[in-house]
Amino acid sequence: MKEQYSKVKATLILVLVLNLIVTIAKLIFGILANSLAMIADGIHSLFDSTSNLIGLVAISHASKPADIDHPYGHRKYEVFATTLIALLLLVTGFEILEGVYDRVKNPKIPDITTITILVMVGTVIINYFVSRFEHRKGIHLHSPILIADSKHTKSDVYVSLSVLAGFAAIKIGYFVVDPTIAILIAFLIFKMGYEIIKSSSKILCDTSPLDPLKIRKITLNVKGVKGSHKIRSHGLEDEVFVDLHITLNSKTPLGEAHEISNQVEEAIKEEFGNVRDVLVHLEPED
Repeated sequence: MKEQYSKVKATLILVLVLNLIVTIAKLIFGILANSLAMIADGIHSLFDSTSNLIGLVAISHASKPADIDHPYGHRKYEVFATTLIALLLLVTGFEILEGVYDRVKNPKIPDITTITILVMVGTVIINYFVSRFEHRKGIHLHSPILIADSKHTKSDVYVSLSVLAGFAAIKIGYFVVDPTIAILIAFLIFKMGYEIIKSSSKILCDTSPLDPLKIRKITLNVKGVKGSHKIRSHGLEDEVFVDLHITLNSKTPLGEAHEISNQVEEAIKEEFGNVRDVLVHLEPED
């Protein structure tokens, strides 16, 4: 587990450096070009860097082993961090809309140059490969923070492509496209924030990740088990905790009953693969 978190940290640091390069480029050339859409895109990229920092802080806490106060470990810190990232997304969206309002009150014509276009094309290429790399790492390391962050970076690709399309419209005289694209970016950010909150809230609220009926079926296939009920599960996608009650013949010896409970635990772990611990409560059949 410690090695896994070290790899997650290394990935976040690499992505942070690349996001900062992209952010600085977009903001500098966006301000020089007086393009609200490009500045909004730069703010979006700045948020990606902020989320990387939040992820690094969260990982340092999530990597701590289980203790007396946290018997199930500290991994929910990572999930909690994704919620903070989502809230920052919502704030970023409102800031972009505020910029659009100011632009409508004080209209300015963007000055799009070849260098500006080349900068945007370069950031699209960087973000595309960063998003794919981070998502693969997130899947491989079972890291919700990497998976959530890769979605932000992927959205950055689409945002930047829309900004480039806006540049083309501005070149032929449709200046209103610039603030319009900024509005679309803001609502895309709102959508991302909502999806992340929806996903992380399921874990934070202990929504059952496993089907209790399937667990019951597995349990009843174990020799000696007469019934199964009060089946519950909670945890992350790759680290699930299960507890359940099974009924046995009231005359079953204690040693045999203990062995049956071990078989139930192993059967559940073998079937799902992502179950870390199973707590089995024994009850007499009658």
